[in-house]
Amino acid sequence: MPLHRRVPKRGFTNIFRREYGEVNLQSLNKLEKIEVHPKDMVEAGLVKKESQLIKILGEGNLRSAKTIYAHKFSQSARKKIEEAGGKAILIGSE
Repeated sequence: MPLHRRVPKRGFTNIFRREYGEVNLQSLNKLEKIEVHPKDMVEAGLVKKESQLIKILGEGNLRSAKTIYAHKFSQSARKKIEEAGGKAILIGSE
């Protein structure tokens, strides 16, 4: 039997890990709403489930001012949202 099958597998799986659905700013441009909630992102196909935690990333730019509700924001995304005249609002507490 080969060595890689005889040696026990090692590793660690963190059961408390939080996984976020990632959404870029450029993909939020296709939403015509001024207030963007997680439900709107699910309907647009940006996130799979409404129950999934959402993180907004700073790839691209916003064309208009929007109020975006999400569980987390990257620093660059928050900066670009505020430069466009919008608001980045956190959902829930961590």
